[in-house]
Amino acid sequence: MAQEMSLDVNGRAARVTVDDTDTPLLYVLRDDLGLHGPRFGCGLGQCGSCTVHVDGKAVRSCVTPVSGLPKNAKIVTLEGLGGPDRLHPVQAAFIEEQAAQCGYCINGMIMQSAALLNESPKPDEAAIRQALAQNLCRCGTHLRIVRAVQRAAGTL
Repeated sequence: MAQEMSLDVNGRAARVTVDDTDTPLLYVLRDDLGLHGPRFGCGLGQCGSCTVHVDGKAVRSCVTPVSGLPKNAKIVTLEGLGGPDRLHPVQAAFIEEQAAQCGYCINGMIMQSAALLNESPKPDEAAIRQALAQNLCRCGTHLRIVRAVQRAAGTL
């Protein structure tokens, strides 16, 4: 049975109707709200391209059912993290380090990195690598990605 839900996405109230409360958050964000930051990669929570923040924590939206969200959860996607007029420091650092190649993983890498820096503002290289270990990049720009996170943390 269809259920109407209220969400807080990127600081804005959104009302969506889902046919199944087990619908992944990713589908609601992309299909119902028209957001393109979170990407569908593996659908199993293993690649990280769908990463968003829920109450400041990085989560895999492809395996997070909307029914499992905490009440009044604040969801932030890449679009809400920053934009062309006001880049988040991680976004700016990824641009400066030219960390994107094909760009498919970059949403997840940026969102995971921003969550890391929220928890640990000055991580060392090992901590950065550990935090990003479950985010897959097929193009092999890992070194640039690590440098971008170091730059955003002010440790490069």
